[in-house]
Amino acid sequence: MTERPRLAVVGAGPAGLAAALTAAAQGVRVLLVDAADGAGGAGGQLYRQPAAVAGPRRPRAPLHQRRTWERLRSGLERHRAAGRITHLTGHHVWCVTGGSGSGGFTVHALRGPGQEEGVTVRADAVVLATGGYERVLPFPGWTLPGVVTAGGAQAMLKGQLVLPGRTAVVAGTGPLLLPVAAGLAAAGARVAALVESAGPAALSRRAPALAAQPGKLAEGAGYAARLLRHGVRTLTRHTVLAAHGTERLEAVTVAALDRTGRPRPGTARRVRCDTLAVGHGLLPHTDLAETLGCALSGTAVRVDAEQRTDVPGVWAAGEATGVGGAELALAEGQIAGHSAAARLYGTVPDPRRWAAAGRARTRARAFAAALDAVYAPPAGWADRLPDETVVCRCEEVTAGRVREAAGALGAGDARTVKLLTRAGMGWCQGRMCGPAVAGLTGCPLDPGRRPFARPVPLGVLAELPDTE
Repeated sequence: MTERPRLAVVGAGPAGLAAALTAAAQGVRVLLVDAADGAGGAGGQLYRQPAAVAGPRRPRAPLHQRRTWERLRSGLERHRAAGRITHLTGHHVWCVTGGSGSGGFTVHALRGPGQEEGVTVRADAVVLATGGYERVLPFPGWTLPGVVTAGGAQAMLKGQLVLPGRTAVVAGTGPLLLPVAAGLAAAGARVAALVESAGPAALSRRAPALAAQPGKLAEGAGYAARLLRHGVRTLTRHTVLAAHGTERLEAVTVAALDRTGRPRPGTARRVRCDTLAVGHGLLPHTDLAETLGCALSGTAVRVDAEQRTDVPGVWAAGEATGVGGAELALAEGQIAGHSAAARLYGTVPDPRRWAAAGRARTRARAFAAALDAVYAPPAGWADRLPDETVVCRCEEVTAGRVREAAGALGAGDARTVKLLTRAGMGWCQGRMCGPAVAGLTGCPLDPGRRPFARPVPLGVLAELPDTE
């Protein structure tokens, strides 16, 4: 009996789940590899479920798009029971090797409480659904305890059912701020202010593109209504200038922005809070794609109409190919699953099988492009960053040292700045400080070519065969 081809899907967010379910429905054996723990560990950040340690008596956090998640979850359980999908939870993938006519791929992961146990799984093809990570822009006081990213605050609420603080300010820019502020308020926090640097005028200029997705507009209006019911003050065209405190966060200074995106003199005010959830959008996770040699388009993985990368046998879907939200991720995942299944069986895919997903992808990409234009970080944020502000937390590199590297020392690219200052040489390997370094130096925000997607114990590397 001929063995069915095997597809490894890395990441169990909306894109990964859609790709896995679509391929499994066509008879492909699927390995779904994800870092989330537990039997229910799937869904990514959007569909994050409370951890078991949260306890059965804790109130449930609000789940976004519950019906969609329940449909995906039931499909996953059905395919697992039938043996079509093997779901590997708690597996942190650090590298994927193979391709280029090598006869398959090897997915390297770490598992265990300390992520110190090496695991390898093999597959005939790979779908990379690795998601995105938050863009972090520093400001004075951003290293104080109590300052968290917007996604971090949401993860605490969804995954652990705990509040990051009692009195919160949610700030930055982007559509993620609305559900974060609404979720915190619904869970019992007092949200002192929602500080958004974009303004109504920016939204009105993109009205035609945004109106093409009425469901998204209604969703945003729903969040706005909840904030109004909870008495949350919304400050548009405002930004956080600094965070204040001694042992932890005590207050933030916010100011209005003028038409050029710079703080208006005389508008600064202090808002007392013990938590600041701040975010400026997402960036694609491309580490695994880069180790395989996949080409990028800007900061995202480049794919064709079938979601194929330029490396044979490798597909990519979701935020890794460009940040665009759950609807786009689901459509891309479905298309990738159809294409991968057909090509694993040696046939040419029929685009008619994903016609509806293709139309949804086109609409969602246009909507995402419009949002990118609206929710850009305030102009000149890097210029007003004081020299003494820490930019790279891992290596404690300040803005002044980064400016010196680009100015007096003549560094013309991010790699040279890194070598001169150590910015980006720490635990996160530049994922957090990369946007700040780019903004301070004027260098392009190019993803750093990292050999591994996460730190790997030397013992795990030593146990690999010489061919790896």
